[in-house]
Amino acid sequence: MSTVVLLTLTGLGLAALYFLIASGLSLVFGLAGVLNFAHGLFLSVGAYAAWQAAQQWGLAVAVPVGIAAGAVTGALVELIVIRPLYRRPTEQVLATVGLSLAGVALLQSVWGADPRTYPRPAWTTDTTSLLGAEVPNDRFLLIAAAALVLAGLLAFLRWTRYGLIIRAGVENRAMVSALGIDVRAAFTLVFTLGGALAGTAGVLGGMYFGSVSPSQGAGLLIFAFIVVVIGGLGSITGSAVAAVVVGVLQQFVNYYGTSGAGDVSVVALLAIVLLLRPGGLAGKVTTA
Repeated sequence: MSTVVLLTLTGLGLAALYFLIASGLSLVFGLAGVLNFAHGLFLSVGAYAAWQAAQQWGLAVAVPVGIAAGAVTGALVELIVIRPLYRRPTEQVLATVGLSLAGVALLQSVWGADPRTYPRPAWTTDTTSLLGAEVPNDRFLLIAAAALVLAGLLAFLRWTRYGLIIRAGVENRAMVSALGIDVRAAFTLVFTLGGALAGTAGVLGGMYFGSVSPSQGAGLLIFAFIVVVIGGLGSITGSAVAAVVVGVLQQFVNYYGTSGAGDVSVVALLAIVLLLRPGGLAGKVTTA
């Protein structure tokens, strides 16, 4: 029983990390129709910015610095790289893939290729006894952060002016533009928000893994894309459900199966969903 509890909560912690990355991808695709392969770079920039800030000013300053760094990176990528390519989807993919590769090389040139030990509060390294299992406290931190982000995103999309613009733009972008609303400003907003969420994932991911490396964002991005596709492209709630399924499945199969079996099981799940329900769990493109 204790093993099941530990694997479940560890899987939920990993799922929370996947969701924080996937939610930004869902927002960007839902409104702008962009599959951003540079999204993992936002995570890595946030993680390294937080790591650098922690060395100088402590962890309390490092967390908002990491989130802000991810947000700024997202906004700059939209303004400089994506905006000229909105009507050229093939070039979008090539540009974001190239930016992702260049970003990893840039991070390696500044901080080196070796992983850096990540600072974290002492209490996150402790454990809490739950139903006989000793669960690391950082799992609870990740789960709580993801739950707050999910609630905040849904509230933002339902009850704020820009949230309503984003939802309307997902349904009919041409109609929103015809009403005189600046859709491009909304594009920049969702990239900024997505970058902030990825930066949050970078900060918390460093605590979860205990280290940060230049390729960490790109590695996590693969599973975030799988979560987005399984959940339904553009669906926040679908991504949340899919993240839980993927994270828990991966942990259980890795523990009871052979090495790497968890990753294979996630890819197999993706194939099954695409065959049986091509639109994902949500069944349609929606931000809710």
